[in-house]
Amino acid sequence: MKTSVNLAGVELKNPVMTASGTFGSGAEYSEFVDLKELGAVVTKGVANVPWPGNPTPRIAEVYGGMLNAIGLQNPGIDVFCERDIPFLKQFDTKIVVNVCGRTTEDYCEVVERLASEPVDLLEINISCPNVKEGGIAFGQDPKAVEAITREVKKYAKQPIIMKLSPNVTDITEMARAAEAGGADVLSLINTLTGMKIDIERQKFAIANKTGGMSGPAVKPVAVRMVYQVAQAVKVPIIGMGGIASAEDALEFILAGATAVSIGTANFFNPYATVETVRGIEEYMRRHKVDDINELIGAVR
Repeated sequence: MKTSVNLAGVELKNPVMTASGTFGSGAEYSEFVDLKELGAVVTKGVANVPWPGNPTPRIAEVYGGMLNAIGLQNPGIDVFCERDIPFLKQFDTKIVVNVCGRTTEDYCEVVERLASEPVDLLEINISCPNVKEGGIAFGQDPKAVEAITREVKKYAKQPIIMKLSPNVTDITEMARAAEAGGADVLSLINTLTGMKIDIERQKFAIANKTGGMSGPAVKPVAVRMVYQVAQAVKVPIIGMGGIASAEDALEFILAGATAVSIGTANFFNPYATVETVRGIEEYMRRHKVDDINELIGAVR
């Protein structure tokens, strides 16, 4: 039974990955999860300099999920290269580094730094506000998506995954723009923008007012977007958004995703990733599927 999948020439032993920002950089979950059982570990976002993140409170629970406005707090690329990459290299799994930035130059600086590091893929988080364009996220303007993809590709030695924001009118327009810019892989969806108000205190539940909504409630939106993008582009897709089990993961694969990322579920079930790996194998046995690739996009 073959469970391995291919992302732009990088072979993953199975299609299950972690979603950026929900798994630290691997070390935080290594007591719960044998990292070598995963197809890949996706790190939290890394910037060219340390980011302190947003003021607190930064997380709020909502029905069917959570809101977060962490603000991409991270120690910066120097600490990441010295501490986190050597840790992850101990495990037989692929390493995907999520990259964030405030300007195109910021992204390119990190990508260039990682060119000589032993990591397998780079995931570019284009839901960051573009400081030079008045704060609109890179991922909300197709011209900006294509431009940043093209620029990042000039510096990258590893295949590039562009992570798409769902907070747009037409996700396929963004997907095509990323593909036109030279993206090797697409990942979607990032969080949906949401808000929660504490009615007793009559204040916003999160200091940032809005936050990114994730968790089981976003899954139908994510499955729909993955399906639409799979029809629109030729590059492989990593699906994410509310995946908490093998059943959830298989929906994304049948909709057209080559691999899947598990995010918020790690917070309420730290074993979600490995349980999903086993659940997919069990499903393949039950349905007499010899190769997981037969399932990718099987539902038209």
